[in-house]
Amino acid sequence: MALSTRSRELAFLLPGAVVGIVGAASVASAGADELRAGPVPVVAIVAGLFLLMHIALRMRAPEADPYLLPLVGTITALGLVTLYRINPDLARDQVLWLAVATAVFVGVLVVLPDHHLLERYRYILGVTAVVLLLVTMVFGTEINGARLWIQLPGGQTVQLGEIVKVLLVLFLAGYLRDKRELLAVPTRAIGGVPMPPIAVLGPMLLLVGLALALVVVLNDFGTALLFFGVFLAMLYVAAGRGAYVGVGLGIFMAGSLAVWLAVPRIQDRVDTWLHPFDDPQGRGYQLVQSLYAFADGGLLGPGWGEGFLIRADGSSVIPVLDTDFIYTAVAAELGFIGALALLCLFVLLIARGFTIAAAAPDGFSKLLAVGLTAVVGLQAFIIIGGVVRLIPLTGVTLPFMSYGGSSVVTNFAIVALLAVVSHRTRRPYRPRARRSGEAWKRAAVPAGYPGEEDEDE
Repeated sequence: MALSTRSRELAFLLPGAVVGIVGAASVASAGADELRAGPVPVVAIVAGLFLLMHIALRMRAPEADPYLLPLVGTITALGLVTLYRINPDLARDQVLWLAVATAVFVGVLVVLPDHHLLERYRYILGVTAVVLLLVTMVFGTEINGARLWIQLPGGQTVQLGEIVKVLLVLFLAGYLRDKRELLAVPTRAIGGVPMPPIAVLGPMLLLVGLALALVVVLNDFGTALLFFGVFLAMLYVAAGRGAYVGVGLGIFMAGSLAVWLAVPRIQDRVDTWLHPFDDPQGRGYQLVQSLYAFADGGLLGPGWGEGFLIRADGSSVIPVLDTDFIYTAVAAELGFIGALALLCLFVLLIARGFTIAAAAPDGFSKLLAVGLTAVVGLQAFIIIGGVVRLIPLTGVTLPFMSYGGSSVVTNFAIVALLAVVSHRTRRPYRPRARRSGEAWKRAAVPAGYPGEEDEDE
C-alpha cells in the first residue's frame, strides 16, 4: 500500500532525528571519554518542533512537497550537532531561534491561504525592502566592518537584510510575471543586444539597484552578490533570453572591478583568496586554517567531537567557526564523505525547489519558487565556495546551519512559502465568493491563479 504524501514526509523525518540523536550522543561521549546520551531534552524539543511543522503541513498544506521538510530537518540536525560541538550554549540559543522559526513557519501556513495574494502587494513589498535597508544604514551596529545588525534591548541583534531577501523575491516575482511578455519580445537594441523598453525595466532596476547600492554602503558585498544572482536567475526564467544574463554578467564584472579598485577591504579579501599562505598568521589565517581542517578531516574524519577545532581554553581554532566556517567544522570531523553528504543534501533541497517551480501552473508561482530556491542555493554556494577557496570569502551564513536567529527564521519562512506553492499547484485555491456575478469572481481571484486563463498553463 502506497504511503500518502504526509506519511512519506513523516517517514523521511526519521533520518534527521537519528542524525541529531547519534550526533549529540557522540559529541557528549567524546568530551567525557565515556558513553553518554547527550542533551536528551534538547533533542526531544527539536524533534517536537519538526513534528509540529509536520502537523501544520498535514492540516494546512496536505499536498505540499513531502521532501522539503525532511531535507531541511537533516541539515538543521547537522547544524545543531556541530554548534553543540563548538559551544553548547550556542546550540541551546539556536534551539530557541528554531522555536521562533517554527512559529513563523506555522504562521505562514495559517495566515497565507494562497501565495498569489502576495502578488497584489508587490510594489509595497519592494519599497518595504528598501526601507528596511535604510533603517539598517541609519540605526545599524557595525560589527567586523559591516553595518548589518540592529541592536535590540537585552543585547540581542537582528539582521533585517535576511527579511529583505524574501521581500525582493516577492517583488520581482510579481513584477516580472506582469511584464514577462514585454521582456520576452524586445523592441530595440542597445549595443547590438535586443532590449525591452526602458519603461519596462525602469521600476525594477530602480528598486533592485537601490537595494544593491544600500547593501554596498552597508559594506556587505556578499549580500549584494546574492541579490544580483537571484535577480539574474529570475530575469532569465521570466524572459527566457540568455542575452539578458550576458549583459547582467558584464555589468557584474565591471561593477566588481570598480569595487575592487575603490574599496581597500575588498582588495584585501581578493589578495587573501589568491595568496592565503603569504600571511598565514595574519590576513590569511582563517582561510589557511580552514584548508588545514579539510586536510585533517581526511576521507572519513575522526568523528564528532574528535577533530581539532577547539583549544583547551575553549576558544575555536578558526574564528567565527559557528557562522562563516561551520561547513569547515563538518569537514574536519566527518571528513570528505561527511562534507560531500551535506553538500548533496543542499543539492537535493535546491532540486526540490526547482521541481516545485517546474510543476507550477502560472508565472508568479514559477518565479517565486525559483527566486526562493535561488536565495538558499546561492547562499550555500557562496559560503561553501569561500571556505574551500573556490571564490573569495564573503561572510554570508550557511542556511539552516550557521548560528544566527535572523537567518534561521527567514529560511524557515522560505520553506513554508515553497510548501504553499507546491500545495496550491496540486490543489488550486478557490476563494469563496460573497456576492454573485461573474465580475465578483474575477475580482476575487487575481490573474495568474491556477484555473484562470494564464498562458503559462
